[in-house]
Order: sequence, then structure tokens, then C-alpha cells
Amino acid sequence: MNYGFSNKEELYKRVGPALRAKKAELDRSNYPYIKEIDIWNYLIQEKWIKSKNLMLCDIVNDILKAENKDIDTYLKKKLESTERTHYFDKDLEIL
Repeated sequence: MNYGFSNKEELYKRVGPALRAKKAELDRSNYPYIKEIDIWNYLIQEKWIKSKNLMLCDIVNDILKAENKDIDTYLKKKLESTERTHYFDKDLEIL
């Protein structure tokens, strides 16, 4: 069976069941705000950043074994580095 993937989006779709399982675990562990995309981005940017030629079984294992607290810390750091802005809607009359 050939598990070759032409891009990361295709791989993301293929490992969707593992991401959903990890998301369910995070929900049960009081991290309901962490989304599947956050798990994926954490692994891409923190775990797999220097990896080459990962096997599908290794990717799924990394998803399922990722530490919940590490994903949470990653996400919080990302939010801290995101510039926040005020939204002043001129059509909103609250004054």
C-alpha cells in the first residue's frame, strides 16, 4: 500500500482521525479551546521542524502521544505574540 503524500494538506487530511482522537482527549482533560489545527501546528513547528522522511506511523504516534500541557503552552505563546487591535465600528452606536 502506498502512503505517499504530495503535500502537507493531504497528509493533514489523512491523519484527521488521530487529530480528532487527540482533540477528544484534550476536551476530556479540560483543554476544550485547543483545536485540531493547534495540535497540527504545534507538531509542525515544535516537533517536526527538522524532521525528514517521517513515516505515517510515526506521525500518528506523535499526534497521540503529544503532551497536552506542551500543546497548551505552545498555543498560549502563539496568542501572546499575536498583535491585538481595537475594533471601532463607526456604525455601532453604543454611546
